[in-house]
Amino acid sequence: METERIHKTAVIHPDAKLGLDVTVGPYSVIGSKVTVGDGCRIGNHCVFDGQTTIGKNCQFYTGAIIGSPPQDKKYSESDDVELIIGDNNIIREYATMNTGTIDGGRKTVVGSNNLFMTNTHVAHDCIVGNHCILANVGTIAGHVTVEDGAILGGLSAAHQFVRLGRLSIIGGCSKAAQDIPPFSMCDGHPAKVYKLNTIGLQRAKVPPASVTSLKQAFRILFQHGLTRTHAIEQVIKDVPPCPELDHLIFFAKTSKRGLCS
Repeated sequence: METERIHKTAVIHPDAKLGLDVTVGPYSVIGSKVTVGDGCRIGNHCVFDGQTTIGKNCQFYTGAIIGSPPQDKKYSESDDVELIIGDNNIIREYATMNTGTIDGGRKTVVGSNNLFMTNTHVAHDCIVGNHCILANVGTIAGHVTVEDGAILGGLSAAHQFVRLGRLSIIGGCSKAAQDIPPFSMCDGHPAKVYKLNTIGLQRAKVPPASVTSLKQAFRILFQHGLTRTHAIEQVIKDVPPCPELDHLIFFAKTSKRGLCS
């Protein structure tokens, strides 16, 4: 820890662990159980608390509150819970992330290369993958899973226990009350599936043949009026297989809250 990188007004507990080349801005506070990886940049007026582990090269902007206790009435200060954050994440102004809960698996886990815009919130026991984006004031409630590459639009919210599928995108001001299918574009209150996220698939370099299979699967799942069980059976029977289709089928089969219509 190089003193010239730590502002004189920052309050850092002597038991906190800071890696190499970490920058801490004015009036930021870092608690005793916090570990910050190499190259992280912490802005001013940030608060890092709880049993929190942060990877390398993350950026935290003004007022970010990281590792605060879960907003759960069952939580006790003696609970052994934690927040784990990967590498290369950007956490913008006043974003908040809570630790896990005993009942929820004890951990909130955030992957790498994510962007959390201003005033976003990651609640207790969430699992966020890699390359995800939560736009301004996007909120995910407790126990939400966000798969790789998913995008949550500004002022949108995901209900507790909902899953946001891989490479899905949810329009601004939406309410995700059921699982958002992988590779989908959804919008509304509550959110509904509108079409396949073809642009996202192209950017992810998904092969054209796989995109064609997904288009066919989406028509069967969301336009033919079949029950989910029957629709999945028809997809398996009629659609040429590919890894992306396998993931879509698995996601649909394992949905507990149901898929967006």
